[in-house]
This record gives sequence, C-alpha cells and structure tokens, in this order.
Amino acid sequence: MNKQTNLLGYIPSLDGIRALSVLAVVVYHANKIWLPGGFLGVEVFFVISGYLITLLLLAEAETHGSVSLKQFWLRRARRLLPALWVVILGVVVFAALFQREILGTLRGDVVAALLYGFNWFQIWVGTSYFTSFEFVPLRHLWSLAVEEQFYLVWPLVMLVVAKFGKRRLPVVGVVFFFLSVALAIYMAVVYRSGTISNIGDTPEQFMGLFGQQVSRVDYLFLGTFTRAGGLLLGAALAIWWRPWLLQNSKAMKNSRLFDGIGLAGLVSLGLMMWRFKTVIEGTDEGTVGYDLLFRGGFFLTDLASVAVIAAAVHPASKFFAPTLGNPVLVWLGRRSYGFYLYHWPVFQFYRRFAGQGLTPYEFVVLVLLALALTELSYRYIETPVRQGALSRWWADFRQPAFGAILERRQRRIVLVAFAALLPMFGVVSLATAQVRLDEIAQNLSDNEANTVDILSGSQGQNAQGGSTGSATTILNQDATQPTSLDGQVIDVLAIGDSVMLGAANVLTRRGITVDAVKSRPYRQALEIVNFMKSVNRLGSVVIIHLGTNNTVDEKTLDEIMVPLSDVPLVLFVTVHVPSEARQNTNNRRINELPLRYENVKVFDWFSIAEAHPEYLYSDKTHIRVEGQKIYADLIMQAIGRP
Repeated sequence: MNKQTNLLGYIPSLDGIRALSVLAVVVYHANKIWLPGGFLGVEVFFVISGYLITLLLLAEAETHGSVSLKQFWLRRARRLLPALWVVILGVVVFAALFQREILGTLRGDVVAALLYGFNWFQIWVGTSYFTSFEFVPLRHLWSLAVEEQFYLVWPLVMLVVAKFGKRRLPVVGVVFFFLSVALAIYMAVVYRSGTISNIGDTPEQFMGLFGQQVSRVDYLFLGTFTRAGGLLLGAALAIWWRPWLLQNSKAMKNSRLFDGIGLAGLVSLGLMMWRFKTVIEGTDEGTVGYDLLFRGGFFLTDLASVAVIAAAVHPASKFFAPTLGNPVLVWLGRRSYGFYLYHWPVFQFYRRFAGQGLTPYEFVVLVLLALALTELSYRYIETPVRQGALSRWWADFRQPAFGAILERRQRRIVLVAFAALLPMFGVVSLATAQVRLDEIAQNLSDNEANTVDILSGSQGQNAQGGSTGSATTILNQDATQPTSLDGQVIDVLAIGDSVMLGAANVLTRRGITVDAVKSRPYRQALEIVNFMKSVNRLGSVVIIHLGTNNTVDEKTLDEIMVPLSDVPLVLFVTVHVPSEARQNTNNRRINELPLRYENVKVFDWFSIAEAHPEYLYSDKTHIRVEGQKIYADLIMQAIGRP
C-alpha cells in the first residue's frame, strides 16, 4: 500500500473543487433564487468520484497487479457509513422529540436511506424530488445512493479491466466516454417537453418501470443509470490523465495552457449554475421541465468538470491547482461529505418545507450550525473510524481487565447504555408511528369536499352527501353538450389553487362557489371562464387567486378578461410565495389589470400576508385556520358583501 500511496499521493486541488461544488449545492438548497443552477454541484461531485475512484483502483492494480474488493469496500464503508448513520439517527431522534407527526412518513425514507436506495425509493413511490411544500429531511441522500451504488459495481468493472484490459487502457477509456455519450442521448430521448401534471392529464410525462408508472423527470434526474454519465466521464479521464504518468510527459511543458483550460471550465460551470434554470418551473402553461438540462445540459456540465479536474491535478500547474488547493478550500473540501450530509436536515428542521427560501441572515446562522456539526462529526466520528478506532477499541475491550481498568471499562459501558436510550426511543417511535398527513396536506384534504370542479361537472361535498348551496354543471357522456343541474347562474365564483383550496370551507359558508385544486396553472382559469361564458352561467362576481405554482403573462390575463368583460366585478388576488421569483412578477401584472379593465379590482393578499405572517403556515404560503377567516372576510369586503 505504501507504493500505491507514493504512486498517487494526495491532491489538494480536488478538495478545492469539492468545496466549491458543495457550496453551490448549499446555496441552491438555501434559496434557489440565489443560484438557480446550483444543483449542478452534485454533477461535479459525480465526475470527481468517477475520476478519483477509478484512479485509486488503477493505482492499486498497477502496484499489486489486481484490485482487492474487500479492502476497497471496507475503506468506503469506513469513510461513508459512520456520518450517514449519525445523520439518519439524529433526524429520527429529533423528529421523535419535536415533530412526531412526521415519523410515519419518515419511516420509508429511513429504510431506503440505510439501504442506499433512496433515489429509487423516491422514483418508485412518486414523492417527487421537486415538491416544494413537503417536509423531507433526508431528500438529499438520493445522490449518495447513486454514488454508493457506483462504489458497489465499479470495483468489479475495474477488476476485469485490471485482469484483461491492462494493455488496452486507452481503448477502455474510449468505451467509458462513449457510454457517457450514449447515456446523454438516452436521457434526451426519454425526456418529454411540455406540461407536467398528474398521469391522467399528462400521461406522456410518465413511463413504465417494472409495472409501475413513474415520472419521467424523476426517473431521469434521480436514476442511477441516467446520472452515471458524469461518473463514466470521470472514469475515462482517470484512464487518460493519471498524474503519475504526467510527470514525464509532454504535457508538463504546457502548464499555462492547462491553467487556461481549467479556468475556462470553472467559469463555464459558474455561468451554467448562474444561468441554468431550476429543474422544473411553473410557467404560464403549467409546470414544465427545463429542456436544456435533459437535452445536453448535464453532459456540458460533465465536460466543464473534466476540464477543471484535468487542470487541477496537472503536476506543472503554477496558478490553477495552487489556487484551488488553498487552505480554506481544502479545509471545507475535506469536510464536504459531512457538510452535505448535515446542512439539509438543519435547513429542513428550521423551515419545515423544502421549497421555502431562507433569508441571508437565516442562511448564515444555519450554515454556521451545519459547519459546527460537520466539524464535530469530522473530528470525533469520521476521522477516528477511518483510522481504525473501532477495531482498536474492540481489541482492547476483548483483553482481560482488572482493578482500575475494569472499573473504567464498566463506567464506559454504563455511559454507553445511557447514551443509547435516546436513540432507542427514536427508533421505537419511528417503528410504531402511524402515517399521518402534515397539517397543510390535512387541511387541503379536508377542504376538497367543499369545492366544485366546473370542467368535469363534479362537486366534492355532494359526493359525501352534503351540499355547497350553489349550482354546478355536468356534461353528457359525449362530453360536448353541457347540462345544468338546476339552470341557476353562479353568483360568486372563485377559481383558485391550493391556497384558496385551504380556505374553501370558510368561503363556501359565505355563499361563494369554489373551484380550487392543488398545483393549478393560471391558464386553466381561461378554460373555466370560457366554459362558464358558453353556458351563460357567469354571475355578478368572479374571484381568481392563482399564481402560486406558475407564472402568468399579460397575454393570458387579457385572454381571461375577454369572456369576463360583462361580469360586473372580477377580483384578482395577489400571491404570497416569497421563495419564488414569480411572486413579484405575477403581482406586478395583476396590479396593472385595473388600469386596463374597469370591472377589475385587486385584493392585495400579498401585503396582508407580509404584515401578518401568523396567518400562514411555516411554508409562508398556505393559510392557517385562523388566517382563513380573515382571508374570507377581506374577500367579502373587496366584493362589497361584508
């Protein structure tokens, strides 16, 4: 092993790249408005892992003539498992003590994380990685699952390469490269542009996977095979660009050239992280995926990462590698694994909901807390275990003990037993917890019975034997001729998304007919009002509260107003989604409507929510029970019916 160590050696600049990559991911997780493409830092990690792991295995093969699977997997286990188990156990204990309502839904996540299958678990159960209003403190473990699955398979591949392909290594590198290209093409072919909704409305956005219909975007973003392109490209670079072979190569004469290539790669990564959009976004047409990302974007990131790594490990680099290898970046890079592990649960237990953006002050405080946990883990858990502390402790424990040594050992056993009580409490609580909806999901579920679905002709509460006290419409079987249940005009019709849905029971009691569903795009309001106009059922007031999930452009707003031109009052409600850039854009366009239409009035819910955050759940968007009454009362005042 000494010869292997001398052959490869420690490369500080790789830790520098790790540090920059983890910072990008952390900033993105804190508030995606700050760095929309910061999630690409994970892709850079994949390329680094593919490069470094392949390099280590090649060094071992050249030194010993083969690869020791047992030693490789043991090193990986010592490096990865202790901190992971601490994070998972910490999340379980914290939830058992302070947020017991989430334990039931957390159980599947914990099992999947322990088995390093979290990415496939998310794909299979359909809990999208991109859901903003969910509490998922272990969501970030999907990328570690991808890497661990790679670590299980790749030594076997390199064992075969070491045995049969040693003389054809450049060809093997070409194979890895073209496999990466093939995966990029496969991703582009499988991906579908357009609106993403449920399987009934957008079946093209789903695909079969072992008899289960899964989201294409989730499969492509989270899947091991589809995200292996970066790992393969890093492996190809490791075969062609081994530092110990560069010492005596012609490449030593071109240090400035490679410094320039590395700088260009780093700038390219920075620009992509700054300019790329987040993976899925809400637009006027609905929720859509970012086409460029799935049609070459990941591959471009991989190529830029290869350029950065190639320059960073170049032995003759006089500027690029030393800059990346500075003490600050190296310090963070060596702890990047722990920082990645700890930061997300810290963020989540503070803000509760995945998509809730942090303020700069919150970001600084929470990052400092995550770094403190990271340092404690690095010093007292990760480093000792990696250096064999457990083996030494077990060997010492098995030795006969007498007198003071025996007493000291007994005291340690008692302390360990007491320390284990809290984790045992957490594990038992997790195992016995019932699956329950969180408070927002429960509120929305309870209110679905208080709504009507204009376009499908169904009425939520009627299905349960109740009545909303307002007329609704059904369609004949040929879906072409509408039939009125009682022929009455709907006097006050409210069209909304999940924010309005949460207050549907209060609005209904005030005589408003509510058509509100989760994740509704703004453009669906056009379909509803066009239909209501065609059957002459528009009454005195139409209320529209949309824009939580999607942007809206002026053209759509103008189109919505065409069938509403004869309605005496159209009330548009501003939105409060502080973690989304569309909040200000949508509100500006809504506030401009009264300047163009005399029958339009704006209810500025945004200002009310800003002034009274106590009206909102911790996601700062959906309305609490006490806030729902205020919301409904203010709407009634706005339409002149207090």
